[in-house]
Amino acid sequence: MNRAELASFLRTRREALQPEDVGLPRGQRRRTGGLRREEVATLSGMSTDYYSRLEQQRGPHPSAHMLAALARGLRLSLAERDHLFQLAGHAVPHRSVRADHVNPGMMRILDRLQDTPAQVVNHLGETLAQTAPAIALLGDETRHTGLARSAHHRWFTDPRVRQRHPAQDHETQSALLVAHLHAAYTRDGRGSRAATIVDDLLARSPEFTRRWQEHPVPGGYCPAKRFLHPEVGALELHCQTLVDPDQSQTLLVFTAVPGSESDEKLRLLSVIGAQVV
Repeated sequence: MNRAELASFLRTRREALQPEDVGLPRGQRRRTGGLRREEVATLSGMSTDYYSRLEQQRGPHPSAHMLAALARGLRLSLAERDHLFQLAGHAVPHRSVRADHVNPGMMRILDRLQDTPAQVVNHLGETLAQTAPAIALLGDETRHTGLARSAHHRWFTDPRVRQRHPAQDHETQSALLVAHLHAAYTRDGRGSRAATIVDDLLARSPEFTRRWQEHPVPGGYCPAKRFLHPEVGALELHCQTLVDPDQSQTLLVFTAVPGSESDEKLRLLSVIGAQVV
């Protein structure tokens, strides 16, 4: 681990980022040219003290998980992320692991949607980043670990997940998720993370097995959906999608018809916040 080079790299990338780049107000008393240390720490989901010690060459040896969080917080490109890992003494992540890294362009768009339920997911249904309204609507989907990171996996293994959708919509949702996991498996092949998820579900879920054997093909990724929220009740939302160039990540933006009951409930959720979930 090259502490001096790591500290210098973090500092230069922090100073190059402007508050507007990450959806933060500049304010009138800002003295630094770029972001403050505490802002980078918040964006990366770590304490200000932890991040500050890294820049001061006296911090602990960061784990791969912490480096990935820093790469997202600093809006690094994949090449910059690889360099960050090397400076910290870690092997450069393989391409399959890079599916965890949010495209910087996606992050810039997400930063400008902070008042809207929006999130970035990869082709395995793993949520990589969410706005606060998305957390209020869906819960913190980035907290999951292991195979449960995949929404496809959770749907067939955790009965609580289905409680967020009306029972009459479960068949449609199941078919959609299996179709998209099938597409990911076809793309990545045996030995991939997609294959690990599929193998586990084939062993655990008869429903998944039955649908998998039908060789489903995905249609529209995110049609209109109905949600059952524990605090505000039923919502009918539309989902607009933006796919990055290599098709590995999708930005999902949930909206309601203006003036509708669902629109009012989304506004209420933005006030209530994520503490209700």
